[in-house]
Amino acid sequence: MKSEILCSSLLLLSFIPSRCQGSNILVLPIDGSHWINMDVILQALHSRGHDITVLRSSKSWHIKENSTNYKIITTKVEKALDETFITTLISDWIAFDRGAIPWQSFFQVTVGLFDICVEAHAAVTEHVSAILDDQETVQQIRDSNFDVLLTDPGWGGGPVLAKYFNLPVVYDVRWLLVVESHLFLAPSPVSYIPMTGSGLTDKMTFLQRVQNMLSYIAANVQQRLLIHKVYQKLCDKHLGPGHDYYQLMMRADIWLMRADFVFEYPRPTMPNAVYMGGFQCNPARPLPQHLEEFVQSSGEHGVILMSLGTFVKELPEDMTEVIAAGFAKLPQKVIWKYQGKRPATLGNNTMTVEWMPQNDLLGHPKVKLFVAHGGTNGVQEAIYHGVPVVGLPLFFDQYDNLLRLADRGGAKILSIRTVDKDDNFVNAVEEVLTDPSYRSNMQRLSRLHRDQPMKPLDTAVFWIEFVIRHKGAAHLRSESINLPWYTYHSVDVLLFLAAAALLLLSLLLFAVKFLFTRICRRKVKRE
Repeated sequence: MKSEILCSSLLLLSFIPSRCQGSNILVLPIDGSHWINMDVILQALHSRGHDITVLRSSKSWHIKENSTNYKIITTKVEKALDETFITTLISDWIAFDRGAIPWQSFFQVTVGLFDICVEAHAAVTEHVSAILDDQETVQQIRDSNFDVLLTDPGWGGGPVLAKYFNLPVVYDVRWLLVVESHLFLAPSPVSYIPMTGSGLTDKMTFLQRVQNMLSYIAANVQQRLLIHKVYQKLCDKHLGPGHDYYQLMMRADIWLMRADFVFEYPRPTMPNAVYMGGFQCNPARPLPQHLEEFVQSSGEHGVILMSLGTFVKELPEDMTEVIAAGFAKLPQKVIWKYQGKRPATLGNNTMTVEWMPQNDLLGHPKVKLFVAHGGTNGVQEAIYHGVPVVGLPLFFDQYDNLLRLADRGGAKILSIRTVDKDDNFVNAVEEVLTDPSYRSNMQRLSRLHRDQPMKPLDTAVFWIEFVIRHKGAAHLRSESINLPWYTYHSVDVLLFLAAAALLLLSLLLFAVKFLFTRICRRKVKRE
């Protein structure tokens, strides 16, 4: 009996893949909130015995120079995308969206936004150029014999580094430069797949489909212009002529998608797309004592959380006063992540903090509502813990993220333009608190999200190690990445078939004309 158990155990172990202990992983991350995601993956990889090296610039503000989980290679740069640049951009956008900037400047702001985008990506490429121009750093990377490059393609330096050092690539991805990554990875019919920024769902009227098509065209033009203006130059400089950046960008072995189909609308995908939405979420841990005491003091009314993400430390003063006054009217306790001037209308029920353990608070049974800006991290954590949301989107994809929750009955969306008018804020909060359908819908999404054969983080680690074990995953890449656009869309085949049909029609008409002429001639001769 013991021998049978031993044999069964050995057979089971034979199906478990090796852990690739001692593998060397090179990481090119994005700073800011994206780094929070990447760091979760790096901690998991480190716990499995991998050696990790992170490339950071000298102007990085989130990625620290020292860590027990990874080594650091810091490259000195003169220009970088820093925290001040981002926060200023967000403040300007909020002012514009509220109408503080005259509408006459709309065109200037819209065009200028793309110029700022180009400038930001150009600053990022300076970091990659600095790495490749430094022979000491290049030699250090070569001597380390890395097995894979893990990168976030929201900034596009990773594909050039991977080609330069001949490394397989794994993407930690939601955005591919300026577009949602599925748009270039897989067929994306705009008849039912809404574009980011369109404010549409997967159910569109004719006019909405027209709007979506225009958004699709604009996004493609921006992506191609950005590649041409910034990344193709980087490619030419360090790889030489004959290397197309778009082709390099699409040749990633595995795309670890920071989404899932509980959150995202169903759409076509590819075999090398792996979904790990909510991978950063965990069961709630005990709160610090001061927070636990504050939460428990809420009694039966519970607690409301408010956070607007990594970059938004404060809102315009008049808006802040209205929000604080709205909270003061409620029986619930409020924990508000806020670093600005203390509002004069702040009630005794509200605690402002510079930082809070958001995941742990959302998992607390007394938390009833989350007031959020709609960033991917916050939305996924709200889904994981089943907490309804009042959304206050500020820019980029945040409205679209919240729209997916609202479309499923788990959120109420407010506009930054009207949140401080006509008691809109407090009315929305009270509606979500008192209508049980919001919480029940979010609890349903939570159950769907958790019902998986593997935890999303374990799935991500498995596929990174899969690429290491097999030195890539080229067998999962579609041939579509090698096709020119006219072949991909079968334009050449359609033109050939149209020409063949036209030729057949011409021959048929010629034959009919010929027969008609012969018949007419015979008739004339008989007469």
